[in-house]
Amino acid sequence: MRKKPYVKKIATVSKFDVFFVDGSYIRENIDEEFTNFGQHFRFRFIPADEFWIDFERTPGEEEFFIDHMLVENRLMSQGRPYDKALEAADRKERAERHKLDFIIKGLVPMPRPKELLAKIHVRLLKKYCSPAVAVWIVDAEIVRDVFFIDFTEGGHDKVYHFVPAGEVWLDDDLKLSELRYVLLHEVHERRLMATRAWPYHKAHRSASHIEYHCRHHPEDLDRYLRDEIALNRTI
Repeated sequence: MRKKPYVKKIATVSKFDVFFVDGSYIRENIDEEFTNFGQHFRFRFIPADEFWIDFERTPGEEEFFIDHMLVENRLMSQGRPYDKALEAADRKERAERHKLDFIIKGLVPMPRPKELLAKIHVRLLKKYCSPAVAVWIVDAEIVRDVFFIDFTEGGHDKVYHFVPAGEVWLDDDLKLSELRYVLLHEVHERRLMATRAWPYHKAHRSASHIEYHCRHHPEDLDRYLRDEIALNRTI
């Protein structure tokens, strides 16, 4: 049995062993900023000859992530800063995604908004909704294909123009054990941006702090989440 955070090896690409890893374990115990995937020059705790991909509940994007990491790792190993390497890797990943036939996914090249939204919305989390805010599990692969390649874990209308007003979106690849932590992050961040006019980077730092606290003190999660949901009802 492999030690945490390893789940299983899925491929060897060039000189890199590619592993599925337990992303929730990493976020709770190593680095809360780890998202869908990572390589050594972005996250130093990852061995230099390995690529890590969060074990997804709905797999299918591994090849896109590997393409991305190959570019990102190569450029950063040559001394390119992360933001420049990320731009180049995003272009590569986006090009690969756009090769997909949208018809296979049931989409057309320029779907009408209502038709597209019906495909993106997977499940309404009524427990966390109010007349002012709807919390949706969404098909994040379609969101990354069509709108924003870096969409991961969650988002809301105060950050993403493609999210309808009054909606919070949660990635359908999230484990159920992580869902409420990410929701807390998103509604806290949304409230600060809407009510205090905080810029995204400041609200994100605050949301990361409260998420980190609750991951290490889960007994506080229900109270914090209940309070934030209530405060979002007034936005």
